[in-house]
Amino acid sequence: QVQLVESGGGLVQAGGSLRLSCTASGRTFSMRAMAWFRQAPGKEREFVGSIGWSGGSTYYADSVKGRSTISRDNAKNTVYLQMNSLKPEDTAVYYCAAGGQYFGSGSDDRRDYEYWGQGTQVTVSS
Repeated sequence: QVQLVESGGGLVQAGGSLRLSCTASGRTFSMRAMAWFRQAPGKEREFVGSIGWSGGSTYYADSVKGRSTISRDNAKNTVYLQMNSLKPEDTAVYYCAAGGQYFGSGSDDRRDYEYWGQGTQVTVSS
């Protein structure tokens, strides 16, 4: 069982930056791909980015590519999402997810992720 807790959300002006963190419980974090998804009011949950179990592969949605960076620290059981040049359309609840299989490289498919955090709100004002 893996429990995920996100932090770092908040209110920021357009053009600003935020770093989200997701800390996992358990001893299998380092063997799992991790991802960030987001959900805006009235919209479907959408993929933001993912990182493979070793940190060697990352994958981003086109909407955040070039503005966001995912990284992980397996010693701290934590994955990060650094977001720069934030836009009002980035406003959403951001969710961290852990892969259901070991040693995955990450993907944009929600079905590949078994564990989810409760989310952290990011609001970008114009």
